[in-house]
Order: sequence, then C-alpha cells, then structure tokens
Amino acid sequence: MDRAELADFLRTRREALQPEDVGLPRTRRRRTGGLRREEVAALSSVSTDYYSRIEQQRGPRPSEQMLAALAQGLRLSLDERDHLFRLGGYDTPKRVSRTDHINPGMQRIFQRMDDSPAQIINHLGETLAQNRLSTLLIGDQTRHTGMARSLAFRWFTDPTERQLFPADDHAQHGRTVTAQLLAAHTRHPDDPRVTGLVEALLKRSEEFADIWRRHPVIGPYCAPKLIEHPRVGLMELHGQSLIDPDQSQVLTVFTASPGSPGSPGSPGSPGSPGSESYDRLQFLSVLGDQLL
Repeated sequence: MDRAELADFLRTRREALQPEDVGLPRTRRRRTGGLRREEVAALSSVSTDYYSRIEQQRGPRPSEQMLAALAQGLRLSLDERDHLFRLGGYDTPKRVSRTDHINPGMQRIFQRMDDSPAQIINHLGETLAQNRLSTLLIGDQTRHTGMARSLAFRWFTDPTERQLFPADDHAQHGRTVTAQLLAAHTRHPDDPRVTGLVEALLKRSEEFADIWRRHPVIGPYCAPKLIEHPRVGLMELHGQSLIDPDQSQVLTVFTASPGSPGSPGSPGSPGSPGSESYDRLQFLSVLGDQLL
C-alpha cells in the first residue's frame, strides 16, 4: 500500500468533483471548489472520520470493499478505480459492467438537457436518470427494482410497458430491445447480471426466446419512434444518443421536428404524426406537474 499516494489521489479526485456532478446544490456560501470530505463520505456510505483518516495518511489499510465504495462515491472511471486499487495494494477487480453511477462528464451534459426529454440508460437497459420532460413523456422509469429495472425484462413480462406504443410497432420494439440485450451479452459474456437477465427471459417469455434464437442485430441508426401519450396524443420522436464506452452508458435525447410542408403522409407534413409532434411535445411541457 502506498499510503501517501493513495491519500493524494483521493484528495485530487475529491477536489476535481463538483457538487453538480453528484446532484448536490452549490450554495453561495460554499468556499471549496470541489466536494467536502463529509460529502464524499456520505456518497461512499462511510463515516467522515474514517474517510478523513485515509486522506490524512492515518488509520488501517482500507479493504477492497471500502475502496470499491470510495470509487463509486467519487464517480471514478474504471481506469481510475483500477489505479485506486493498485495504490491500496490490491489486484485490480474484474471488470464487470455494473454502472449504477453516472460518470461526471455524462452527468454534466444531462443536466443541460432541460428543453427535451432525456434519459441515461446502462447496458442492461436500466434507466439511471431522467429529466422532467422524459418523466412526463414515458413515466418514471427509475422507480423499478430488481430485474424490472431493465426495459427488456419489462417489455416481455409486463403488458403495461407497451401501452405507450402503437400495436403495429410492438414487434419491432421487441426485436430492438432483444438486439440491445444480445449486444450487451456479446460484449460482457461474464457479467452475471446480463446472463441472469437473459436466462430469466428465456424461461418466462416465448416471444423473447423466439427472437433471441434469430440472433437480432441492429445498427447505430434509430428510426423515428411513435409514442401514443394518453393526454397529448400520438407523437413521432427522434432519438439521438451519446454513448460513453468506458461506462457502458447511453444518453438519449428525444426531439420532434417543427411542422413543415411536405408530401401527404410523410413525416413533417400536415396530417401526419410528425407535423403535430413538436406542438404536442411543447404542450406536454406546459401540462407539467399535472401529469406527475
């Protein structure tokens, strides 16, 4: 264990992490630029005294479990986490892509998305964060627990998950979420959460099993999505995604094109879903808390 380097590394990462990166408010009376020791301790579920002693090069050697908790609390990347373990005198952990915590860069971009529905999803299809418009559009996707956190699990086991989408689109949605799960399974074959989710779905859903046997693969292009909102009606939305390869997270922002002239029945033309989607999305924002 390199006690001095460990303490210095934790201090520099704490000072580089801003309150906004972890969802904390920045008050006018705040003097420090980064996080306080007590804030990092709370984020890591350890006592302030214990964390302070590590930064002061005192106390016992932190356990592997403690270093893992500090890595999550400080929102370290996988490479930074591995470095932290080496400073603590341990082998680096096996890289299993459990991404419950959003990395600071992704968080900063997400927090600036206040005029369009936006959400952050991990490789399992679990929604880690939603902004206000996303919740208004598709409901609170972060409330689920267990395997139900995964969109793929809900799509094939909970009929209510399909209510927002026209029945004619259900088959394509099923293929898309299965292809996304297959991609995660291919990239992370040793991730027990991925394999557990696949095994559970193969047992519970014949529809999923049939699609899975066909090895569905999707490209980077995401076709416009139709959402039939119970209060504002049918909307044609375009999803733009920002991928963070290191954290296996995707930030998706939904937008609607303002109505413009076009051929009858084409997106954006009068009488088509695209021609009114922009106005309906704006109306959804106006309705606001009435729908929450």
